[in-house]
Amino acid sequence: MKLGLVTDSTCDLPEFIVQEHRIEVVPLALIVDGVEYADGRGLSRDDFYVKLASPEHSASTAAPSVADMAERYEGLLRSGSEHVLSMHAASALTAVVNSAVQAAGEFGDRVTVVDSLSLTLGLGFQVLAAAEAADDGLEAALDAAAEVRSRLRIFAALDTIKYVHRSGRLSNAAALIGGLLSVKPLVELTGGLVKTAGAVRTAGQANERLLQLAAESGAMDRFALLHTAAEDRARLFLSRLMQESRQSIPRNILMVNVTPVIGAHAGPNAIGFVALTSAPG
Repeated sequence: MKLGLVTDSTCDLPEFIVQEHRIEVVPLALIVDGVEYADGRGLSRDDFYVKLASPEHSASTAAPSVADMAERYEGLLRSGSEHVLSMHAASALTAVVNSAVQAAGEFGDRVTVVDSLSLTLGLGFQVLAAAEAADDGLEAALDAAAEVRSRLRIFAALDTIKYVHRSGRLSNAAALIGGLLSVKPLVELTGGLVKTAGAVRTAGQANERLLQLAAESGAMDRFALLHTAAEDRARLFLSRLMQESRQSIPRNILMVNVTPVIGAHAGPNAIGFVALTSAPG
């Protein structure tokens, strides 16, 4: 079976991987100061984060339309794919899965939609696993993605809670709200939800806690370091991790300036990681 693969722009997969595996990436919409952009087009990540840090600018996001999704499915099926596997960002955090499911309904049983329960490279690593198994068929690709999903650990240290609180995507933010907007929150993406994982007063303390969480992840098969226009902070974190970690760190580490449709909710100057552990968590 020739299997076509579709995902969305929250996956943060580098372009060389997308091209190598012929993955269709559907962009979400990014609305900045009332102007709509397709994620990754017309506004660079660096320029976006400069705007986001300024209070006079506003940013929001939207899922791709049902028509956008259906167009990708139809294109793959017309070009020879016998089935399409469409894997997307956590349904509790975005409406992408809903658009995908509605679009899939137009194609009978030829499209399978998967909620990754994740974001950024948490989704990306699942898509990559499915792509690597795609030659063995749909079930093999689904099994590979599910196996990766069971081994993911995703944490981030935000510079402020205000962006994620404003977005409504932090499931247990109440403990940090009420005169504590100056704290540096740590968050975990687990089970498709973003949850608080503690809070500290300084970025240095946040880095230390994030290092501890990375160390607790144990041996890893894949690792991605994430940041929102905070490359210097991310490189310092990575240097510390490589020097101090006692577990196996993969050689091919991905460092990603997170796509704006996620950064709009995380805020600038955040760092985080996606670890694919060597054993299920």
